[in-house]
Amino acid sequence: MEYITLANGVKMPLLGYGVYQVDPAECERCVTDAIAVGYRSIDTAQAYHNEEGVGNAVRKSGLPREDFFLTTKVWISNGGYEKAKASIDESLAKLQTDYIDLLLIHQPFNDYYGTWRAMEEAYKAGKLRAIGVSNFYPDRLIDLCQFSEIKPMVNQVETHALFQQAAAHEVMAKYGVVHESWGPFAEGRKDFFTNPTLQAIGAKYGKSVAQTALRFLIQSDVVVIPKSTHKERMVENLDVFDFQLSQEDMVAIRALDDGQSAFFSHYDPATVEFLTSLGR
Repeated sequence: MEYITLANGVKMPLLGYGVYQVDPAECERCVTDAIAVGYRSIDTAQAYHNEEGVGNAVRKSGLPREDFFLTTKVWISNGGYEKAKASIDESLAKLQTDYIDLLLIHQPFNDYYGTWRAMEEAYKAGKLRAIGVSNFYPDRLIDLCQFSEIKPMVNQVETHALFQQAAAHEVMAKYGVVHESWGPFAEGRKDFFTNPTLQAIGAKYGKSVAQTALRFLIQSDVVVIPKSTHKERMVENLDVFDFQLSQEDMVAIRALDDGQSAFFSHYDPATVEFLTSLGR
């Protein structure tokens, strides 16, 4: 495994296993499979309702806790200092751990400044090794960086070969924030897995479209957390450290960026109304 160093010196694996949309009843089995094939970074969230499954799998693995890098996220409904503070302890209990390696604010809504204060406090108390945000566009990220005691160390946003977030990446780099991708395969939207450029480049290295897409992000200094419920796909997604895309290949993939989300925009009023309604 290769690592990236966060602003506070903590080393974060460049590739992890995400459990978004993994059924809580299946999560323990899926994470157990992921651990068995070599994953040590696991990304979950309060809103996924499967933190317990992650915690069970890690505990039952028999591996030392320090071998793992566990990420979870504070949901909108837990926004604000008091609710966020309580939710951090609840996540610790569900994950069956004394500390969380990375805690993120899941969405830039509700009282996220109050949430951030609770996270800063938990960080200072040793409950969190690193803190960051998710789905923060450059305007919100800059705002939080400018007015917080401890700056976000990670920003997890939709990022894939067809929506590369180049401008946002530059802002993150300026403020020392590590760029992490969710949806590295665009969940198959935009005909992702049949993209002729990704297919042709992958074929040169004997790699799949998925492996090529992950390698592109990793070489772009973007952390990835692909999700699969199938063990053979978990193995495939992890097998991306034995080849290097050429500069020519990187340029060709960069040309695929159409600047359009495959999902939604946080600047769209309807999207904001929908997301904030989930947190009330």
